[in-house]
Amino acid sequence: MSTVELRHMIIEKLSLIDDVSFLKAIKTIIESKAEERVYQLSESQKKRIEAGREQARKGKTISHDALQKEVTEWLSTK
Repeated sequence: MSTVELRHMIIEKLSLIDDVSFLKAIKTIIESKAEERVYQLSESQKKRIEAGREQARKGKTISHDALQKEVTEWLSTK
């Protein structure tokens, strides 16, 4: 059984349990094992984000509707 399959099986079983104290105990166990992961951006990603922020500060943005229109037009040419 894979990790994903096992995880799904556990979730299914947990959804059937109504015992609050048992669920709190499981929650405590899960929280003690769950790792808080911090996503690390590459330098290239950081530069692209900053470039996007700079464009926004300068007002170089377009509305959602205008973007949707551009995408639709672009897709119709493909």
